Amino acid sequence: MALVLTLVLAACGGDDPATPGTGGSEEALSGNIEIDGSSTVGPLTEAINEEYSVPQPDVVVNLGTSGTGGGFERFCKGETDVSNASRPIKDEEAALCETAGIEFTEVRVGTDALTMVVNPETDYVTCLTTEQLITLWGPDGATTWDQVNPDFPADPIEIFAPGVDSGTYDFFNETLEIEEPRQDFQASEDDNVIVQGIQGTPGAWGYFGFAFFQENADTLTAVEYDAGEGCVAPSIETAQDGSYGFTRPLFIYLKNESLSRPEVADYATFYVQTVQDVIESVGYIPEPEEDLAAAQTAVEEAVAAAK
Repeated sequence: MALVLTLVLAACGGDDPATPGTGGSEEALSGNIEIDGSSTVGPLTEAINEEYSVPQPDVVVNLGTSGTGGGFERFCKGETDVSNASRPIKDEEAALCETAGIEFTEVRVGTDALTMVVNPETDYVTCLTTEQLITLWGPDGATTWDQVNPDFPADPIEIFAPGVDSGTYDFFNETLEIEEPRQDFQASEDDNVIVQGIQGTPGAWGYFGFAFFQENADTLTAVEYDAGEGCVAPSIETAQDGSYGFTRPLFIYLKNESLSRPEVADYATFYVQTVQDVIESVGYIPEPEEDLAAAQTAVEEAVAAAK
C-alpha cells in the first residue's frame, strides 16, 4: 500500500508549549513550500506563516485557497507539500494519492464553528432549524423567506455560499444530510467574496468559517442553529462544549516525502509548536491541551521516517 495515514488529533496545546519563533532547526534555511486547500484553514496557516518568517525569512511559503477538494486534487498530483482541509480526506481522494504513490500524515490543528449569516436588514432571521434549512438549501430551495417560515416576510432570498470544491460546502451538506443541494446560488471558494455578496444584498444568506464572521461582525448578523434542542449561537464556548451543531475539525495534511526537505520538516514542526499561540486570535478554537504531545510526536516520527 503506497498510502500511509497518520491520524493526529488536536495539535494545539500542551504542558510546555514552544515559544513562537522556534522551529525544528537552529540553522537558517531556504526554499519554497507549496500549500493549498481550505479557505477556512487559510487564515490560520497564514498566521503561522507570518510567525515562521521571523526565524526563517528565506523560506518562501506559497499559500493558495482553492478549497479543500481543490487542495486535495493538487496534493494528490504531487503539486503541494501541505494541504489545508476543513474536513477529513475522502476515500476517493485518498485513493488518488495512493495511486500516485503519495503518502501523507493528517494533523488536526483546531476546531471551527461554521457560521450562517444574513444581511443586517434581514433581521427577522435570527434562528433556523434543520427542517427550515432543508427547505432553504435543499434541491427545491425556497425563493422567498416566507417559504422558510410563514412568519417571515415574502422577501426574495439571495444565497452566497462556498462552491462544490469547498470542505465547508461538503460539511454543511453532510450535517443536514442533503445529498443534492440547490445549485442556484452565488458560489465562491473565496470567503471574502461571500462576505461581500451578503453585505451588499438585502435578503441574503450564506455560511462560512467562524473566523470570517468575527472579522465582519459589524456588517453581518450571525444566525443561530436549532438542531433539535433549541437555538444555539456559534461561539468558542458552544463549539468547545459541543452544543453548537455546526462544529467541525480543521486539518493540515503533510506530504511525507516533502518532509525529507529540511525546510518542510522545520515548518511542520513549527506549525504544531505554534498553532496554540495563534489560533484564538485568528478566530478558531484550540484542541484539548492533552493531545499536543501525541500530535508533536506523530509529526516528529513522520519527519524522522522521511530522512
